[in-house]
Amino acid sequence: MKMADDLSERLINNGEDQEEKLIDIILNENKKLWVVAGPAIFTRFSTFGVNIISLAFIGHIGATELAAYSLVLTVLIRFCNGILLGMASALETLCGQSYGAKQYQMLGLHIQRSWIVLIITTTLLLPIFLFTTPILKALGQQDDIAQVAGIVSFWLIPVLYAYVVSFTCQMYLQAQSKNMIIAYLAAITLIIHVFLSWLLTIKFKFGLSGAMVSTILAFWIPNIGQLVFIMGGWCKDTWTGFTFLAFKDLWPAVKLSLSSGVMLCVELWYNSILVLLTGNFKNAKIQIDALSICLNINGWEMMIALGFMNAACVRVANELGRGSSKAAKFSIMTIVLISSTIGFILFLFFFFLRGHLAYVFTKNEDVVEAVDYLSPLLAFSILLNSVQPVLSGVAIGAGWQSIVAYVNIGCYYLVGIPIGVILGFVLQLQVRGVWIGMLIGTLVQTIVLLIITSKTDWDKQVTLTQQRVKRWSIEENNNSTSSQGA
Repeated sequence: MKMADDLSERLINNGEDQEEKLIDIILNENKKLWVVAGPAIFTRFSTFGVNIISLAFIGHIGATELAAYSLVLTVLIRFCNGILLGMASALETLCGQSYGAKQYQMLGLHIQRSWIVLIITTTLLLPIFLFTTPILKALGQQDDIAQVAGIVSFWLIPVLYAYVVSFTCQMYLQAQSKNMIIAYLAAITLIIHVFLSWLLTIKFKFGLSGAMVSTILAFWIPNIGQLVFIMGGWCKDTWTGFTFLAFKDLWPAVKLSLSSGVMLCVELWYNSILVLLTGNFKNAKIQIDALSICLNINGWEMMIALGFMNAACVRVANELGRGSSKAAKFSIMTIVLISSTIGFILFLFFFFLRGHLAYVFTKNEDVVEAVDYLSPLLAFSILLNSVQPVLSGVAIGAGWQSIVAYVNIGCYYLVGIPIGVILGFVLQLQVRGVWIGMLIGTLVQTIVLLIITSKTDWDKQVTLTQQRVKRWSIEENNNSTSSQGA
């Protein structure tokens, strides 16, 4: 009897120990997750808030200005943002895996190579911003909207180059879990932007020009702060100064950047096509204004999911570089669970709130009514966005950009858009039909990514990652030796 009692006691104690160990593992993973996700979410909220603040002030200047800025923001900026963010996301794979493998010196080299690739790419994109008006007219947009959009796009050229510094510095710092500085800078910038927007557009009545000057400063102020942090000694293990080695062996970085760019571009351009198609419906101004308000609310909420996407990138890349497949899988499950729970709560909130948020952006009752009509679709978009970006983050952390690029093209452009065109134009559901079709494409993409992630051999991924990081280190040492010899 006593032996049975002792055995029962040991089993209970072992069970309690295992339960405590599991709780410790969960808490530790959540701590690592939120160290990256918390500042990333706040930073993305603040950065996206810059556009929302600009949109709100410009919306009170006039309906044409609001439609023009919305068009440039959701089409041209999203188009270029997709290219640059996509190509910069290669840095998340490179820096995350190198940091996990403790090859710290490689991070400085990776970011410099990314700067070279992205600056060249940005310069090649300039003609789009210089010839915005004729491009939009050729795409069927109204003349008055296209004319003002051309002025807006010219003002946004400095913002285009700001993205290069912003994206790369954030990914470099996030790989090291040093992104609190980014959040502080974003908070300060948001306050400055609100004040300057009020001062220049309301107080001094500079109108559109005043709003754009404030927008440019809002994007460059945090960039300067990040560069000072990186080069001023706070990243001494990973930043050892500029080097000509960044110009050597650029092709691997270019190749990964291109596949990363395709992966995210086709995703971010998806909504841009929705806005362009909307411009061909009746009452285009009302439709574009309503859709842009919905997409900007959706985009603001999506900053939460993108923060978790950053966390997924960093956690998966770090654990693969460190050599732990179990930790990588556990990180994925934790992030998906937390993000989807938050997404469901927000889905309920926006589903029942409907069109009331439109009053933040406009006083036009027709626009408010149109937003109310689109609100259920906005709510379902928010629900899907709570899972899909996290799975994309897993793909970036593991270096699967090429595979996911094909998935995105198939789901979005062979499924979503064709269904949307049929519902919108053939069945006359207009913007609601186009959006439903595109939601179907996103749903199919999410299901495919879930299947890919669940079927992956993570032990094999660890082996591939460590081989890749070792190859980078050998190449860097060989280049350094040959440079010293020369």
